[in-house]
Formats: sequence, C-alpha cells, structure tokens
Amino acid sequence: MSYNNLIYTIEDRVNTISINRPDKLNALNIETFSEIDHAIKSSVSNPEVRLIIITGVGDKAFVAGADIKEFVNFTMEQGFELSESGHKILTETIENCPKPIIAAINGYALGGGLEIAMACHLRVASENSKMGLPEVSLGVIPGYGGTQRLAQLIGKGRALDMIMTGKMIDAEKALDYGLINYKTSPEQLMIFTKELTEKILSNSSNAIKHAIKSVNANYQDGLNGFEIEMNEFGKCFETKEFVEGTSAFLNKRKPDFN
Repeated sequence: MSYNNLIYTIEDRVNTISINRPDKLNALNIETFSEIDHAIKSSVSNPEVRLIIITGVGDKAFVAGADIKEFVNFTMEQGFELSESGHKILTETIENCPKPIIAAINGYALGGGLEIAMACHLRVASENSKMGLPEVSLGVIPGYGGTQRLAQLIGKGRALDMIMTGKMIDAEKALDYGLINYKTSPEQLMIFTKELTEKILSNSSNAIKHAIKSVNANYQDGLNGFEIEMNEFGKCFETKEFVEGTSAFLNKRKPDFN
C-alpha cells in the first residue's frame, strides 16, 4: 500500500516508518494517524519484519503536535471519539505490538507526537529535540494517553509540572527524567538507532514478544503482572529459539535466531 503521509521502507528486517509532512512539522492529522496504524499492523503480519522504527522526515520535527484545524469545531462527543480512537491505536497497535518499536525523535515531539513516542517501547532523541504536552494552552488536555504514560515514565510530580505549565524540555532533561532512553547528535540519530536495532535483533524475537507483554501487564488494570510473567515464561520453553539459545550457551557459541 502507498501512503500519502508516510515513507515506508523495509531493510535488514527493520521497517522504518517516516512521518512525511515536513511543511507542517509532521503535524498529526487523522489520515496520518490512520496510516501509522495500518503501517504498523502490516509490519506485524510481515514475517520479514522483526523491528519497527518511527521517525519524522526532516531535521526539525518528529511530530510537532496535532493538526488543530481538524478538530477546532468538534463537539464533546466528537472529542471523546477522537480520544478513544487515539487510545486504541497507541495502546493496541503501538504499545502492545509484539515486535519492538523504537521512536527516533529528530526534533519537536509535542502533544500527540510525544504521546506516540511514549507508546513506543524505546525512545532515542537527537540533542536538538524538544518534548512537551502543551495542550492546556489550547484549553484541552492530552487525549491519547499522555496524562497516564508521562506519569508512568517520569513520575506524577514531574508529569503534572510539564502538563500544567505546558513547557518543553530538551533532550538532556528528558534523559535525566527517564522520558527517553538515549540521546545522540542529530547526525548520529539514525546511525545509533540502527546499531541499537542490531543489538535487539541478535536476541530471540519470540522471547522479546513475551517480555513486552509481561512488562505491559504491570500497567493494565485487572491484570496480575506476576501471573502474566509466569505464563509468558512458560511459553518460551520447547520453542526453537529456546533450544537454540540454550544450546548455544552450553556450547559456548553465539546463538543464531534468524
């Protein structure tokens, strides 16, 4: 499928999804959101893809917020439906994706852009990045899970500070807060991210899938994370990758999970 707002490439088992609206600072509109949803689901069903990178085209923005013109005249009911749709994509498609998703943040990650990045499993940001949830300046709040994920990542006090002031923080502060996992120079962002993917791809994709599910269980109401972990741990046994991994260890060689 061709996309109007994305560049979709697959190379060396990695699908790179680049949001391609640089003239709008890659602002997130409904069509782009839908395309991201479709692109990730296509990657999940593609056996040639083992890892996904989400980034933005250009050197200014990952996603600099939502396209406000689309919802400025929404009713309360339409606002709820917009949020509900966003929650479904960020939770079901991104956060619970069985394949690792890395956000390569190449500039502004604001509002919905930061919410997308927070739903990803790992975040790498260039030094020129700025991150924030400025929705209160528009008379609204983060609506795609931002109030929940930001507090989970950086703590309640820091999250409320960022949300109530609407301030942006730079990559250094984001790293200190634990909002991102790694910080690089703009020139090294994709190089570093690709090196990170190689480290992940050298491990068992089956085990990683079960690890993602187990970690996420801790943040889902009604689930006992310890019970989920025990079940997912058990599922790893008797798989080809478990046999390969343990055999490689016992024979003092590197495992081959390809």
